[in-house]
Amino acid sequence: MVNICSIVALYFRGQNRAACSTVIKIHEIELYAVIYYYTSQRLRPNCTLYSSPALPHDQQFIEKAVLFSSYQNLRKILLGRETSCEAVVGKYLERILKNLDSNVYITVFNEHALERARMLDKKLEGGKKPGRLFGFPMAVKDNLSVEGARLTCASGILSNYTAVYNATAVERLLAEDAIFLGKVNMDEFAMGSSNENSAFGPVPNPYDGNRVPGGSSGGSAAAVAADLALAALGSDTGGSVRQPAGFCNVVGLKPTYGRVSRYGLVAFGSSFDQIGVLAKNCDDAALVLNVIAGKDGADTTSSHPPVPDYHAEMGSLSLQGLKVGVPGEYFPENLDSRVAGVVRERLEELREAGAELVDITLPESDYAIAAYYILTTAEASSNLARFDGARYGYRSEDADNLSDMYVNSRTEGFGSEVKRRIMLGTYVLSAGYYDTYYKKAQQVRRVFLNSYREALSQVDVIAGPTSPFPPFGIGDKMGDPLEMYLADVFTVPASIAGMPALSVPAGFDGAGLPVGLQLIGNFFEEGKLLGVARKIQREQEQ
Repeated sequence: MVNICSIVALYFRGQNRAACSTVIKIHEIELYAVIYYYTSQRLRPNCTLYSSPALPHDQQFIEKAVLFSSYQNLRKILLGRETSCEAVVGKYLERILKNLDSNVYITVFNEHALERARMLDKKLEGGKKPGRLFGFPMAVKDNLSVEGARLTCASGILSNYTAVYNATAVERLLAEDAIFLGKVNMDEFAMGSSNENSAFGPVPNPYDGNRVPGGSSGGSAAAVAADLALAALGSDTGGSVRQPAGFCNVVGLKPTYGRVSRYGLVAFGSSFDQIGVLAKNCDDAALVLNVIAGKDGADTTSSHPPVPDYHAEMGSLSLQGLKVGVPGEYFPENLDSRVAGVVRERLEELREAGAELVDITLPESDYAIAAYYILTTAEASSNLARFDGARYGYRSEDADNLSDMYVNSRTEGFGSEVKRRIMLGTYVLSAGYYDTYYKKAQQVRRVFLNSYREALSQVDVIAGPTSPFPPFGIGDKMGDPLEMYLADVFTVPASIAGMPALSVPAGFDGAGLPVGLQLIGNFFEEGKLLGVARKIQREQEQ
């Protein structure tokens, strides 16, 4: 047997790379897949990705590598009949079941996923045209509706609720032959930045089990990072796709508000919520976005502009003359020096590749967190009023009258963070405080929108850290909600403005913890963001 580990080690030492590449391709493991695994796991200190089955070292490495690093690699093999959808899904399910203690999945589809895989295999055997995402193994955040599956929002109040229809994004993915492996963990009702606010318990970071994966889409990010899914759907209200993507070393994309239908997404803050994509690379994120984006008659807030070919837009992007805005407010004195160092290294690489770094100022950024939490808690207070124990979800047995049933069902069913935000939102909407807080926050939102529009008329993209610090320890910030809220200080502005943004892996700090770089673009310019992000990823792979 050829020792693949030794070959890749030689490759990274620069010894006869062409020959190494040839040997690896002969063994049907594409160089990109091996390098991705090698750089993200074997060369990083203190990296403890969830375990594979107990195998000799080389076999464990090979077994990990065939859990594909990109859908392009997987699709070639599936359409070439070198493997089957059933075999691929079986491999992912085996890995999920061996890592159940990681708490990433709330519901695993098991036999349903295998049945769908067999159906797709028969479709290919019958000569029918495969969909754009044929055999793509994906995870779904558990606030998105999948017909016949539990829809818990990681909350006790919905712990046994079963969805009766598919979300539009889910339906579109199924129509293109994707396969869902299960529903993944999250902060309750998407309220949190660490995935600790879950009725099912926290999720550990795949790179350090004592640290958080970020939130609220922490389960989605951890699933992709730990090879428990090839990509995942998440939701982003104030950074809930981008921040966990940064913490888990994956790509996390929040599209323009309205670019993807919210039909079937359980609402937190309706004017902020947006379904996003988490993937290992920008190509896969673009493929998924192309499928789920577009106008939907079931969601009046979904946008009309036609959906472009994001993959083509990525390929045509040139860094020559591209202006990258770097806000001074995104690099404050109290920014973690390790994060700042890694992000500035990537920005310098963009400059060396032909981009122009432009210093800009966004002074309104200091008000982002305050405005965001006033507006989203107000919307949450309204949206979560429907969970009263009367229509669906948990109903308290300790009630003698209708009023007690309402109060006790919500008291027992909701977690502490959800209760905190409902109370905050009710307060800012109450008589006497509406003008003081909610109306003022809406005015600040308009100022944000105008400020970012002006900035993006001068530059092509805005760049900075995704998070002000690396992944923090489980339990470290649970006692201080305000400190926890500051984890989203750089991601909230794009959500307030409704603009597209993504987090791309930027590297690792000195302790081996992932650092994310955030890019913000103008409305409907997701292709440009993906193109710049792909340049950043590929620069690190060289």
